[in-house]
Amino acid sequence: MSTENEGTAVPPAPSAPPVPVDAPAASAPQAPDAGAPTTPIPPHPSGGAQGPELVHAGPAPAYASAQGQQHAGAGGPEGAWPPPQAPQVPGTPSYADGGAGGAGTTGVWGAGYQQPAPKPKNGRGGLVAAILVAALVAGGLGGGLGYTLAKNNDNGSSTTLSASDSGGSVKRDAGTVAGVAQRALPSTVTIEAESTSGEGGTGTGFVFDAQGHIVTNNHVVAEAVDGGKLTATFPSGKKYDAEVVGHAQGYDVAVIKLKNAPSDLKPLTLGNSDQVAVGDSTIAIGAPFGLSNTVTTGIISAKNRPVASSDGSGSNASYMSALQTDASINPGNSGGPLLDAQGNVIGINSAIQSTSSGGLGGTSQSGSIGLGFAIPINQAKYVAQQLIKTGKPVYAKIGASVSLDDSTGGAKITPEGAAGSAPVEAGGPAAKAGLKPGDVITKLDDHVIDSGPTLIGEIWTHQPGDKVKITYERDGKTHTVDLTLGSRTGDS
Repeated sequence: MSTENEGTAVPPAPSAPPVPVDAPAASAPQAPDAGAPTTPIPPHPSGGAQGPELVHAGPAPAYASAQGQQHAGAGGPEGAWPPPQAPQVPGTPSYADGGAGGAGTTGVWGAGYQQPAPKPKNGRGGLVAAILVAALVAGGLGGGLGYTLAKNNDNGSSTTLSASDSGGSVKRDAGTVAGVAQRALPSTVTIEAESTSGEGGTGTGFVFDAQGHIVTNNHVVAEAVDGGKLTATFPSGKKYDAEVVGHAQGYDVAVIKLKNAPSDLKPLTLGNSDQVAVGDSTIAIGAPFGLSNTVTTGIISAKNRPVASSDGSGSNASYMSALQTDASINPGNSGGPLLDAQGNVIGINSAIQSTSSGGLGGTSQSGSIGLGFAIPINQAKYVAQQLIKTGKPVYAKIGASVSLDDSTGGAKITPEGAAGSAPVEAGGPAAKAGLKPGDVITKLDDHVIDSGPTLIGEIWTHQPGDKVKITYERDGKTHTVDLTLGSRTGDS
């Protein structure tokens, strides 16, 4: 299923995760190399069933400054990495950062007012009026009686009760939403990214370590990567300039570092996203529509949700096996932490499902409909550590090109690779496992694979060198083989 990165829409994922929100056309596919992700990252499906839009939950259009940008899916030749541009596909999740003008339904805020129709003049109207009068009289009697009794019992002393503690002096229990928010908010930041041309948006991030590294979404900081301006503001009002340490387009994860970082930073505790269960409570922190330090709550409504999302430009696609939550997430929440009831980070808010069709540069902005998607923290932690260490992402791969067309049959290895390359990389993991063009992969370990994007998302939850079991169909027969995942460094 695809989603919008808080601001763009992505096509639904019937069989494969839909392409990023408002799946815009992606750049021309590049020939995969021996290190291409899972296969060169397959381009977004150019066709298929349409569905709700998914938008990146990343940067929200800043009210007092830059505009946000939406991520959308792209389509193009199969197996392209990065995925080629494709027309926006309704149903694609959009980034939760509210990228450039998110899509949204019109008239929500300014619906016209209709004058009420004149009341019918008949006996029923008189009866209703009589009943209302009787109710008012009864109410008056009750009120008058209450006043008289109170007056007769008034000895000059007040019966008002005052709390011993109030406001900021109240001590909130650690397990309450208020308690979690009190501990987590000081370690979250509102990020403003601006390109050299002055375009940009607002997103969220959280303190990853005491050295000043902040984790967020790639689509939140994308505008500032090439010489742009980046700032991070804490709830206390303290603002710091920052720089991009590394970013992973495919994972939609980025790490920035504060310049002159304070010595009292408190990193948020990272949880274990593999142990999260459907129904677990969630708390999301972010800057929806530029409203910094906003806290919302919900539950985990689904796990391992295949999601393909994009930045709305058509060239930046991401794939994830996401945590789904109904906690309210809107443009500007992108990059913010999704916490469990104890305050541990279990995911990074990244995309939302949208019912609108607006795209990058649109006049409306997508909003929450109770379907938000977060990158599991176990995956994000691995990616962040790689970015801090080398500045470049490392992707697991199988070394085969798969179709990105929507289907419920699985991920089909294409007859040809991107730009005329071999569909199965010579000497790669897939070749060693005996996979061939035309084979349809239906399962990876115990996870059902219904499309190419779903396969990519599942592969990227693993690390290079991991051994997985691949189930595939060939000539009507089902086969199972063991495969050791290869690796690819960088986004291109």
